[in-house]
Amino acid sequence: MGVDYTQLRDPNAEYTMRDLSAETMNVTRERGAGRDIEITDVQTTMVDGNFPWTLVRVYTDAGIVGTGEAYWGAGAPELIERMAPFLRGENPLDIDRLTEHLVQKMSGEGSIGGVTVTAISGIEVALHDLAGKILELPAYQLLGGKYRDKVRVYCDCHTEEEADPIACADEAERVVEDLGYDALKFDLDVPSGHEKDRANRHLRAPEIEHKASIVEAVTEQVGSRADVAFDCHWTFSGGSAKRLAERLEEYDVWWLEDPVPPENHDVQREVTQSTTTPITVGENVYRTHGQRRLLEEQAVDIIAPDMPKVGGMRETAKIADLADLYYVPVAMHNVGSPVATMGSAHVGAAVSNTLAVEYHSYELGWWADLVEEDVIEDGYIEIPEQPGLGVTLDMDAVAEHMVEGEDLFDDA
Repeated sequence: MGVDYTQLRDPNAEYTMRDLSAETMNVTRERGAGRDIEITDVQTTMVDGNFPWTLVRVYTDAGIVGTGEAYWGAGAPELIERMAPFLRGENPLDIDRLTEHLVQKMSGEGSIGGVTVTAISGIEVALHDLAGKILELPAYQLLGGKYRDKVRVYCDCHTEEEADPIACADEAERVVEDLGYDALKFDLDVPSGHEKDRANRHLRAPEIEHKASIVEAVTEQVGSRADVAFDCHWTFSGGSAKRLAERLEEYDVWWLEDPVPPENHDVQREVTQSTTTPITVGENVYRTHGQRRLLEEQAVDIIAPDMPKVGGMRETAKIADLADLYYVPVAMHNVGSPVATMGSAHVGAAVSNTLAVEYHSYELGWWADLVEEDVIEDGYIEIPEQPGLGVTLDMDAVAEHMVEGEDLFDDA
């Protein structure tokens, strides 16, 4: 018998001066016009995709169910189970209050960052889907309406010979011509054969030249047919990142992503301001507070929050609004299933400064089978007008691809 996470004791959660429950806040559950609805349960199922995706469902006494997704990885399902009692009996339409309620209740368990925020994000996405279904509105409408009917997708590309510039260029050509994408991303934190020490974050001159050869091959291959970004996955020292970014200035680089670790904003600012190569950061800082210094200190050229990781749909829209004050565009990081991808697209439609949403599963043949609707077509996501997120889980596909030992959540 496993642990019942709903019964874990936390004095901070049991008594907090900022308990934002409806009972404590004297918020009536009675709304009228079919909106007198209560949350009855929250459940998760982890799907074994190219990442282990945590799908989330919020159930109500009206029989309406909202589906969301938390960023992949261990811990989120247990934390969501832990938070379920804080939501039961609440009206799901109070998305902002309920999200902040969970942040306050989970403050002792790390709700300013990390997987606790990610777990809350998954619930928040499900609440947007649920509220949209209750109100018979698409999720983007809950965020203020839309700026665009469809959102551009950039395809995160890979090849078995990821360190070979020619192989990367060939894959770029295939993705543009055969798959129809006009926005791509490749990894630069790949072995060059010139490394002396993988721990010290230092790039030797031959390593920088190897990375420049990948950038040159890919950008010259696609030319003006596609924008191409390059990801470093927080790998390099400040000095090495500066030298790499300077070396790439002669190429048509859409952006260079996460060249240094995310913790030290001062170094990030120095790298960004040292080069004309656009620098993108954001997936590994949490909530608007985490992104604030990056934007206020002009430490990024493009901000890249991961919606089901950094706080959810409304929080990502807040980050985009903050970025817009500094005239910084948003390119949403995304390695999720069709659920998180569509949730990100709704945010992308609702904020003015969207560049694109990432798609990281083009090599996974059954990704699209997880929902009944088509999500990506010709490199774009058309924003659905159906209530909520506008995607319906194929429960047979979910059951087929669950992580071993996982249980399937209840059907809608």
